[in-house]
Order: sequence, then structure tokens, then C-alpha cells
Amino acid sequence: MTELHESLRDDVRMLGDSLGQTIESHLGSAMLQRIEMIRTLAKLRRNSTDGEQRELLTALGALPDDEVLPIARAFAQFLNLANIAEEFHRVRSQQHVCEIDSSDSFVQQLKLLRGEGYDRDAIMRALCGLRIDLVLTAHPTEVNRRTLIRKHNAITDELRRMQQQPLQRERIDELISQIWHTNEIREQRPTPIDEAKWGFAVIENSLWQAVPRYLRHIDQQCRSILDRPLPLDCAPVHFSSWMGGDRDGNPHVTHRVTREVLLLSRWMAADLYLRDVARLRSELSMFDCSDELRAVVGRVPEPYRCLLTGLRDRLQQTKHQIEQALQGANDDCPQRLITREDLLEPLLLCHRSLEARGMQCIAAGALEDCIRRVACFGVTLVRLDIRQNAERHAEVLEALWSYYDEGSYLALDEAGKQRFLLRELQRKRPLLPRAWQPSEEIREVLETCRVVAESDPRALGSYVISMASNPSDLLAVILLLRESGLRHNMRIVPLFETLADLDGAEQCLRELLAMEWYRDYIDGEQEVMIGYSDSSKDAGQMAAVWGQYKTQQRLTALCHEQGVHLTLFHGRGGTVGRGGGPTHTAIQAQPPGSVNHRLRVTEQGEVIRFKFGIPEIAVRNLELYTGAVLAATLHPYPAPTDAWRAQMESMAQSGFQAYRAVVREDERFVPFFRASTPELELGKLPLGSRPAKRRADGGVESLRAIPWVFAWTQIRLMLPAWLGSDSALQTAVEDVEQLARLRDMYRGWPFFRSYIDMLEMVLAKTDPDIAAYYEQRLVAEEIRPLGEALRRRLHSMTALVLTIKQSDSLLQDNPATRQSIEVRNPYIDPLHYLQAELLHRDRNAPDERLERALMVTMAGIAAGMQNTG
Repeated sequence: MTELHESLRDDVRMLGDSLGQTIESHLGSAMLQRIEMIRTLAKLRRNSTDGEQRELLTALGALPDDEVLPIARAFAQFLNLANIAEEFHRVRSQQHVCEIDSSDSFVQQLKLLRGEGYDRDAIMRALCGLRIDLVLTAHPTEVNRRTLIRKHNAITDELRRMQQQPLQRERIDELISQIWHTNEIREQRPTPIDEAKWGFAVIENSLWQAVPRYLRHIDQQCRSILDRPLPLDCAPVHFSSWMGGDRDGNPHVTHRVTREVLLLSRWMAADLYLRDVARLRSELSMFDCSDELRAVVGRVPEPYRCLLTGLRDRLQQTKHQIEQALQGANDDCPQRLITREDLLEPLLLCHRSLEARGMQCIAAGALEDCIRRVACFGVTLVRLDIRQNAERHAEVLEALWSYYDEGSYLALDEAGKQRFLLRELQRKRPLLPRAWQPSEEIREVLETCRVVAESDPRALGSYVISMASNPSDLLAVILLLRESGLRHNMRIVPLFETLADLDGAEQCLRELLAMEWYRDYIDGEQEVMIGYSDSSKDAGQMAAVWGQYKTQQRLTALCHEQGVHLTLFHGRGGTVGRGGGPTHTAIQAQPPGSVNHRLRVTEQGEVIRFKFGIPEIAVRNLELYTGAVLAATLHPYPAPTDAWRAQMESMAQSGFQAYRAVVREDERFVPFFRASTPELELGKLPLGSRPAKRRADGGVESLRAIPWVFAWTQIRLMLPAWLGSDSALQTAVEDVEQLARLRDMYRGWPFFRSYIDMLEMVLAKTDPDIAAYYEQRLVAEEIRPLGEALRRRLHSMTALVLTIKQSDSLLQDNPATRQSIEVRNPYIDPLHYLQAELLHRDRNAPDERLERALMVTMAGIAAGMQNTG
């Protein structure tokens, strides 16, 4: 591994030198020297006295406005190049380290289960019964433009090529020059269609190659360890999407957008399969075939090509029909699109024929890859979820009641709403009047329901209801979908987000399962979504994670009692403050029995690119998911002891009160937050199509979780991940008995160990001195004591984690992550100080050049921290 680290440093240095040459040729040697001087001062600042920091701040403060932007760009671009090199070496390290050494690998999970006494058939049945649904979302945390991502990927390809030809770096120099001369900030926000196309591009450029490789590897390990092949129709992992379906708080996602994205998804799938079929027609030139195939194609010299020609024509016809619909030639959904059965039948016939005629090695090549893609992606590529706020559905029913002069639906109590909804669901006459002309907002909800009703059920995932708290929230959606013509029972999923909603989730579901009509509707399958982001912002991280754990445990027990199979849908983000963390660790940390063959989880923003943007890394992450869910299904960790639960309950209550005392009750907090962070300026960064706030006139409580976390990350205080936890852990650590219990919990309870390890990783990325500079430069003197108090608490939090882990320093047992942070600091630090200076200048004398430089610093810091929101 030392050799790999040396190689990583060499590649980072080589990319940095190339960037330096580009800057020198464009801006001159004096500018390059100034940039290098700032970098050197930043590096010295980490290892020396206040003198170097003062010198660094003096140098940055003296920069004229016209030099600020190129210097910000230089440091931001270097951080992106460092990320590219590190990502490439992650792939290399996986190739160097033998699979058997990885304790979380799929191979090790199979061996673990065999060692625990599970027989081969039981493991194979469980594996084939897995349904892991990764839901790609368009949350605006991907700061890099698609144009630049493609250039970054091209640099990765060149690094791979340079392993064989180390002296040929002309193409890398060219690509870095292209990047330098390309605007890193979008000129305008992406539309929801742009976001959906970005998601499709990840599948086209990486997952399309990764999925068959992953399934081939799973098959090889099953044959080796279980002595059984992976069936061709078995795909433990599938993909869904919110891009173009998530309209909660995003007025740009309309019914027309949803319809277009559904069509684009089918078009993209048909196009990708066409490429596969073209390759198969080229390769399957054999003349020998089975009687079964001969009976279909007749006495032709090239039977496989003949059969695949018909499949090619069907795919081309599907693409043509979709193109006509997208161009407006046909407003209705195309009816004669290729089906999964149409696609699979000729592929499987070719496969059977090749095997029957002794050509197994040919059958196991590109043909088998294509068949396995169908098992994963179907003909729709992804299934599209629909998400809408519960209030929007209630508003439709309120308008209906008003139209019929029935009074007020919203004035009914919950029992009254349920009686009305169940009665209407069982009536045969329509509820929606034909002559009704509702408002545009009401009409949009109904039109969305009609698009859902007209779509292929296999193109749709779940209908997620955000801010759901009562059974009527679900019944209302079912009623509106039925009234719009939906003929199948779509999954209707409550999203419990706030701490109060999490606490009430069990009662809500219990009431639903007590309804005979609802039990018939779900047919033994219930999905529930757990919101990580808003509960954390609402209650603090410790109270939120414990509330989420308890809710999952209660819902699991309830569904087991009621004979209903529960699927938990985890709305996790990329950061700890939004439920992020390593895949295997996160799944291990779930309550025992809650991962029962099924798992849905969101993959958001830049996390999609980090986990799935390169095929080799995507294969690794798909295997991690498969192994972790298989182990959690068959061999979950024991439940926590009563003493551990009581300890966690006490700390969660204490943490909640401490968090709220600052965020909700300290009148200095909102002015401090607004002044010290770039929260207000973040709205100018065109990351995604969705507004940063749910309400334009709202305060912190209306701010979405992503900009909330993004803002604190930019100043290195990382407050959402630890505030409140410090007080709770401090009280416990001061008691000898409780401290011993915490250490036992860390060793024996994956949930608590995951929580502490994630805290440690966040704390390693904090920097109180940088946060202090933002405060000094931007915050009014009368509220600065709050910042001083928060930084003292941050110092205390670090000491507490080290005490519980019995470590001398943060990330002591994770040197790779520690090194990654240390390498980046000399390049991130100038961006922080520059950002604080720019905020000061722009708030006092707004200037377009300063705003652009400010956006570059935001993007650069996000790249350096490797997560945003």
C-alpha cells in the first residue's frame, strides 16, 4: 500500500504541475508565483505559529478584485484534480488488495454465513430473494458541471493508460487546459430534464458496464463457495429515480416534465439495448443452432443474426415511437413499445441454443451480459418515483368539497377524513366532476395523477408522500389516483421526517393496517420511508438517529405482528448530518430484522458520482450492498441490551434539549448563522432545479437540509453533525459507570459504533480557526460570543470521541482518510480565507466579479471536502 500512496502523490504532483503550466501560459509567471506563495503560506500555517497565518491573511486581503477569481479558480481546480487522482488510485488499490482481505466484501459475507452454519440452498434462496433498490435523486449537491465531469473522466482514462506509457502525458495537459478555459460554474440552473439526463448518463457511462461485471462476479463466487450458479434472472440490485418525479417544493417539476422523463428513460433503455444487440449480431455469426431456434427462424445460414435482426427492428421501432411522442406528434403515451418479454425471449432462445450446441463459452459472454442487464434495468432503465407534499393532496380535496358546497375537508378531524376517504374509495361513481375548473395548483396535482395512471406500471416505483403524519394522507393519494384512472395498486409510501412524525409513525401504520380495505390494497406489502435530513435539522443529530432507529424497530415489530412484509426506504444524504456514511456500516447499524431481503435507499447528488461514476468503483459498491443486505437478512447483529437502550434514550433527550437551546431558543443564532456562513449567497450557486427554501419568506426552519449542511461545511464548523451530541456525551463521560457502558456500546453495538465513527470523520474535517476567521470578518461584535462558545463545544466534542474510542488522535485507525484530508488542507485553506474576504467585500460593495469568485470558492471547498450537503 505504501507503493500505492507514493504513486498517488506522484500523480497529484504531475496533475498539479500540468495545471501550473496552463496557468503560467495563460496568466504569466508572476501570477503562478503568487499562487504558489499563497499555497506555501497555507501549508506553513498548518505547522507553525500565528505569523504565517497573519502573512497568509495579509496576502489574500491585499489581492485586487481582478486577481481574486483566477486565484480562487487555481485552488479549486487543483482540488478537483486531486480528487481525480485519488479516485483512480481507489480503483488501483482494490485491484492490488486481495478480495479475501476485505472484511466487508461479498466473498467474506458468504464465508461468514457458511461458517455460521447456513446451508448453501438457504443462502442461495436468500440471495435470489434480495431486492435492493438504489434511488438516484437530483438533490442539488453535485457542484461539478456535466461538461467538466466528462473531462475529469477522460483524465482518469489517461491515468490508466499512463500505467503502460508513463511518459506520454500530452493528452492530460490538453484536458487540463480545456478545464482551465471552461467555466466551472453553470450559467443557469439545470432544469429537471437536465437532471434526469445526468442520471441517465451515469447509467450509460458506468453502470451499464458495471452491472454485468458485478453479477458475473457474484455468479463466480456463488459457484465457488455455494456450488450453485446465480440464475440469469436474478439481480439483487435495481435502480429507481426521483429525477423528474420529485415535485415536493419544486415548482419546476410538472406533469409534463414527469411524462417527458418517463419517455426519455424508455428511449435511453432502447438505445442502450440497441448497441448491445448490434454487438451480438456482429459476434453471433455461428451457423449451428438448436431445433428450437431453427423452428423460429427457418433454414437460414446465420440463425442467430436472423433472430436478432427482428429484435433490432423492434427496438428501433420503440425509439421512433418515443421520439414522435417527445416531439408532440402524439400526446398519448405510446402503446406498442417493446416489453421486457419481447426483449428477453429472443436473447434467452439464443442462450439456450448456444448451450445446447456446446458453445457455452460464447453464451456466457456478451449475450449473458445483456440478459443480466435486462434482469436489472428492464426496459425502463429506472423506475420513477413520484413525490409530493401531503398538503397538496389535502388542498385538492378541500377544493372539491368547496365545489360541491360540502363545507371544509380540512376542518374534519382525522376520523372524519378517514370515513370520507374510505367511503369514496369503495363507491363506483366518479368523484371528480367533468365541468370542474380548479386553480392551476389543484389542476397540476390532478394532471400528475393522470400521467401516473396512463404510464406503464413497470416504469413507476413508489408514490412518496412527504410530511405524512396520518392515515388520511395515504388514503387521499389512493383516492386521487383511482379517480384519475389508475388500475393497479401503486405503492403509496409515507415519508416520516420530523421527530414528531417519527414518533407517531407506528400509530399511523397501526391504524392503516386495522382497515380491511387498506389491507386488501397493499396485499401484504408495506413500504415506509424514513427521512434523515429534516429530522436531524429539526432535533439534532443524536436525537434524530435514535428516533430513526426506534421508529424502524417499532415498525418492524408491528409488521411482523400483522403478517405484513415491511420495506424500509432510507432517505439518506451524503453527509453525516443527512444520514450519510459507508454502505456496509450503515446497513449493519440497522435494527435487527428491519433489513429483511428488502432495502431502498436514496443515492444523492455528488454521492452518485463518487459511488457509481467509475465502473470499477460501482462494482465494488454494488457488491458491498449485496453482501451487507444478505448478511443483515440471514444473520443480523443481536438487539441492544436494555441498559444500552436506556443510555441512548437519556442521551438523545439531553442532546435534543441542548440542540434546540441553541438553534431554536438563542435569539443570536439565526443572525450568527446568516452572517458567518454563505447561506444567503448559496442561493446564487446554480446547483439544481429546486429552490433552496420551501418558502421564500421562511427562516432556518424553512431552509432545506442540503443548504443547511452545505453552509456549515463551507466554514468548517460542521455544526449539524455534532451540536447537542457534545452535551449529551459530556454528561455520560463524566460518570465512570456510564463511560464504561459507552465503551461497551462502541465495541458491541454496530449502531452506536457507526454513530461515533461518523462523528470522528466529521470532526477530522472541522477547523475551529477557520470558523473563527469567518466570524471575525463577518459577524457583528455583539453576537461573536456565540461563535466562541460553539468553537469551545467543538473542541470538547473532539476530546469526548477520543475518550470513548480510547484513541490519541482522530482517525488513528483510518490513516488513508486522515492523509486525504491533510493533503487537501493547503489548497482548501486559501479558499476559506478568500471566501470570507469575498463575502465581506460583496456584502459591502456588490460586484459581479466578486460574486463569480465567491461561487468558485464554494465549489472548490465542496470539492475539497468531498461532500456538500
